[in-house]
Amino acid sequence: MPAMTPVLVVGGGLAGAAAAIDLAGAGGAPLLIEREAGEHDKICGEFLSGEAVAALAGLGIDARALGAVPITRVTLHAGCRQASALLPFPALSLSRRVLDAAMLEQAARVGVEVERGVSVRGIAGGIAQTTAGDISADTLLLASGKHDVRGAPRPDGPDEIGFKMYFRAPALSARLAGTVAVTFFDGGYAGLQPVEGGRLNLCLLVDGAHYRDLGSWPALLARLCREPGLAPLADAQPLLPRPLAISRVPYGHLARASDDGVWRLGDQAAVIPSFCGDGMAIALESGRLAAQMLGQGARAPDYQRVLLARTRRPVTLAMAALAVARHPAGRLAAIAGLSAIPGGLALLARLTRVADPHALAVA
Repeated sequence: MPAMTPVLVVGGGLAGAAAAIDLAGAGGAPLLIEREAGEHDKICGEFLSGEAVAALAGLGIDARALGAVPITRVTLHAGCRQASALLPFPALSLSRRVLDAAMLEQAARVGVEVERGVSVRGIAGGIAQTTAGDISADTLLLASGKHDVRGAPRPDGPDEIGFKMYFRAPALSARLAGTVAVTFFDGGYAGLQPVEGGRLNLCLLVDGAHYRDLGSWPALLARLCREPGLAPLADAQPLLPRPLAISRVPYGHLARASDDGVWRLGDQAAVIPSFCGDGMAIALESGRLAAQMLGQGARAPDYQRVLLARTRRPVTLAMAALAVARHPAGRLAAIAGLSAIPGGLALLARLTRVADPHALAVA
């Protein structure tokens, strides 16, 4: 017989932990399972928008107290051209290793049962088949991030590969203080920003064929360093033995309501291109919305429709911007236009945000 639990949260990242914290705060007793046994890095730009910072505060997490560094400016690079603007909202940068650990600690503190090192092999009929045995749940919240689970698949993503590497480069860190720099190049794009500990986080998405032509991470890094916006990385010290990597992420995915009873959170519900910096906010708000609607007696399809309404515009606009950025002429024209229009870049940043976190109330 499978173990029984009223609410099972699959995944201990931002979305799953946020839902579990709010459910416990409302008197629930969720079980949260996380595949990783300990603290770990994740492929993520680690940009916390104003909405994300507010959501964390509502969960009892002070990102600044965890060492988050302020981000006040965004710069776009395409070849020798660039556009820069102050962000229209306060933002922070904090590594997922630190933030996710703090979220799970907070979840355990408020009464969530947290089991680490437990992977889900599949989901069927409200039962999660895990490495620790089958678990039957009245309500199943799927928050497995970019990792799909058998029985609850997302569409396949394009032939693209995401990479992440931390660097130490004191002079470059000083120059990039308070700035997230996004570079578009033939075959992909990269984001570079400071995180706590004096490090720089480089995250990028590259066309699979382009990477295979280059043949290796060192060759890709050398290629990136030919871009003016990334050239200083040539003298930076890499801080991981090898880059983190993931392939075929379905950017643009928006989960529709279904009758399988699964509540899809975070990247299982909406996958926004990472250069927009709203993925962490979507994850947090999807978790909080799920907890709120579950407490109101809503069903999974009701929640999915509300979340879709909140995420459709930013994801659609971000995908349109990505389509423009994929073409050399398009990205050069876009940067020229954004440079010529006062506030244009700030407006684009504002339009690709999820709705105000205080708009979570459901009629």
